[in-house]
Amino acid sequence: MRITAVTARAHRLPLRRAWDGGVDRNDIVVVRVSTDEGLVGTGFSWTPLIGARAVEALVNDDLAPFLLGREAHPALWDESLWHLREAGTTGLTLMALAGVDIALWDVHARSLGVPLVDLLGRRREWVTSYGSGVNLDYDLPALLDQVRGWVDRGHRAVKIKVGSAPVERDVERVGAVRDLLGPERLLMVDANQRWDVPQAARALARLEPFDPHFVEEPLPAQDLAAHVRLRARTGLPFALGENLRSVAEFERFVDEGVCDVAQPNVVRVGGITPFLRIAESVARRGVPVAPHLLPELSGQLALCLPRVAMVEDIDHASFAALGALAAPSGVEFAGDHLSARTGPGHGLVFADDLAPLP
Repeated sequence: MRITAVTARAHRLPLRRAWDGGVDRNDIVVVRVSTDEGLVGTGFSWTPLIGARAVEALVNDDLAPFLLGREAHPALWDESLWHLREAGTTGLTLMALAGVDIALWDVHARSLGVPLVDLLGRRREWVTSYGSGVNLDYDLPALLDQVRGWVDRGHRAVKIKVGSAPVERDVERVGAVRDLLGPERLLMVDANQRWDVPQAARALARLEPFDPHFVEEPLPAQDLAAHVRLRARTGLPFALGENLRSVAEFERFVDEGVCDVAQPNVVRVGGITPFLRIAESVARRGVPVAPHLLPELSGQLALCLPRVAMVEDIDHASFAALGALAAPSGVEFAGDHLSARTGPGHGLVFADDLAPLP
C-alpha cells in the first residue's frame, strides 16, 4: 500500500472561555494521507495560538513530495525527520511530522481492519482520568464551581493552576479546593513554568500541607539544573514533559531524579511513534506517563502503555467539546474512567466545515 497524496489544512477552534494569558483558541492542522488502495488516514497537529500555518506549509511543501510513492507505514518516522533536518529537528518540525505520523498509524490500522488501540496492544480496558482546567484567572467562586462540576461528574482527582503573585492567593485557593475535595480525593497543581527556584521553594513549602499529589512544571521547562536544585528543597513529586520533545530529554530529567510523572504531548514530541518510545523509556526507569491534553488520542495511547498514571479530562477543550468532530470518536469519559471503543483506526473524523485560519 503506497502513498498517493498527503494534504494538510489549518483550522481555528475558538475556546468557550479564554485560557490564562488570553489564549482564546486552539488551532489544528488536519492531515490526510491517501493510498493506492483507496484508504485514507487522518492525522492532526495542534497548537494554541502559534505556528499552525508553518506546520501546514511543512507538510504540504516538504513532507508531501518526500512521501509520495512510499509505503504507507509509521516506520517512515525516522527517515522523515532526517528529511526535515535542515528546518530543525524539534519544535514545528516535530509538530508537522506528528500530523503525518498519526495519519500513517490510522491508515495502517484501517488496512488491517482493527482499532488503533488493538494494533498497539491494549493493556487495560480503562484508565483513570482527572478534571483539569486553565483557571488561574478564575476568581475563587468560579474556580470552586469548576471543581464542583468535576466532582459531580465523578472525578476523584483534579488539577488547578498556581503561580499567583502573591503566593497567599495560591494558598487560599488551594486550601479552598482541598476543603471541597476532602482528604480522599487527589489534588494536583500546575505552575506552568511561572516560578524561579526561590519562588518555587517558598510556594511549595506553603502548599505542601494541602497534600498535592504532584506539582506540574514548577520551573522553566528546559532548565534541568534548576529542577535539580529545587528537588533538594522539596519532597513533592514533579510532573514534567509537556514542553520536552525527545526521548533523550525525558531520560535526562528522569535520570536526574526530577521527573516523577512524565507528560509527553503526542503532537509536540512528533506523533505516536516517538510518544511510544518515550513511554517505554520512562517505564524502564519506573516512571508512569500522564499524557498531556488531546484526550481523544492520548486516552487511546494510555490504554496501551506499560506504566500509566492518569489522563487529562480538560474542561471544554477536547475535540468533541470544541465541535471539531463529525461523529463521536468512541473515546468516552464515564465518571473518573476513560475507555475507547473505536472502529478501525483511531476513530477521529474531523468535520468538513471547520473554520479555516483567517
